[in-house]
Amino acid sequence: MPKSSQKTGGDTAWFTHDRFGMFIHWGIYASAARHEWVKNRERLTDEHYSRYFDHFDPDLYDPAAWAREARNAGMKYFVVTSKHHDGFCLWDSALTDYKAPNTPAARDLLKPMVEAFRSEGLKTGFYHSLIDWHHPEFPVDGLHPRRDDADFRNANKDRDINKYVEYLHGQTRELLSSLGRIDVMWFDFSYSGSDWGWSKGKGKDDWQSEKLIELVRSLQPHIVLNDRLEIGGDIRTPEQYQPREWLTVDGKPVVWEACQTFSGSWGYYRDEYTWKSVDMLVQMLIDTVSKGGNLLLNVGPNARGEFDPRAVERLRGMGEWMRLHSRSIYGCTASGFTPPPDCRYTQNGRRLYLHLFAWPFKHVHLDGLAGKVEYAQLLNDASEIAMREIDPHAQVQNTTMSGSAGTLTLEIPVRKPPVAVPVIELFLKG
Repeated sequence: MPKSSQKTGGDTAWFTHDRFGMFIHWGIYASAARHEWVKNRERLTDEHYSRYFDHFDPDLYDPAAWAREARNAGMKYFVVTSKHHDGFCLWDSALTDYKAPNTPAARDLLKPMVEAFRSEGLKTGFYHSLIDWHHPEFPVDGLHPRRDDADFRNANKDRDINKYVEYLHGQTRELLSSLGRIDVMWFDFSYSGSDWGWSKGKGKDDWQSEKLIELVRSLQPHIVLNDRLEIGGDIRTPEQYQPREWLTVDGKPVVWEACQTFSGSWGYYRDEYTWKSVDMLVQMLIDTVSKGGNLLLNVGPNARGEFDPRAVERLRGMGEWMRLHSRSIYGCTASGFTPPPDCRYTQNGRRLYLHLFAWPFKHVHLDGLAGKVEYAQLLNDASEIAMREIDPHAQVQNTTMSGSAGTLTLEIPVRKPPVAVPVIELFLKG
């Protein structure tokens, strides 16, 4: 039988059905084109970093084109950085001047994006940073870009995080009050366990997380809330790795989502070259769903407002695979059956999907499925796959295959189908 997770406070029914979303990291750091943490990594001052604010002009920005690429890739929801750690806001916030309308872009960039993705049928989510390296009341700690400047630290030692938290909560209220139904709220991140000697990290007490969650739930009761406020949340969010199995809390399976990048960066990074292949990305999606999770796959648009051509190529490659195989993803979850080596199962009711990461010669042996499957077919073209159960006690010759009790053997073509990952659809008996 398919496995399932516990119910949550937010509405995760659509979330665990749709399985595949687009993450978007976009801001003025796209102009630097060398990682979204460039201000932190290079210890940049506000004065130096302001060059990106002063020249941010995404003249080719077409959110409708972004939304089409996401839909065609098979994605069902998106999560965009309303504000990243540098404090820059994509929307016309009433609480700051550090926002897109005050750059050469001269307009709100978030609202048309939300409208474009909704028009393509995708659900809406916001990534909102708990950290803010621009705000004058955010304390200078061991992650701050000016952490190594002792004079700056001393001059700003009296910053009041409570004043910053008023701003954090106020902007959250803005986002959840002015743009209609929001389906996901993805806060990032807490680091209360960090200690640099002269400063400590920040967590739920600093963000006043209980009050923040209460605010979020009061404005959008259905919303899917992530786990980075250090209090609960509806989903767990492993980052840049694939869990070995379904994530659990106190031994019970939970709703979870792996967030991954095409390359080694979230924001646009012109000279970064560790890009994953389409085959690897498809396998990551399958692997995630086979363990009961979702995949949130990130795109970092450039400073003119376009997706990197390398990202477009991979989105379209995944979209071609999803066009033929999406029913092995949507509505599916982990199966109680154990797949053969180099394979993954996903399951939706009586339909069991065998994903073959490596194409074997002529036969696939499925333990525990003898007598349980009424029909099998390749999913890409709906061509029948022959099945047989071999008597383990029968006398055989050298050219005759012996079997084992309880094993169903599939007879597959010698040549691998022309798809990234072949899928065999198994119709289980009632």
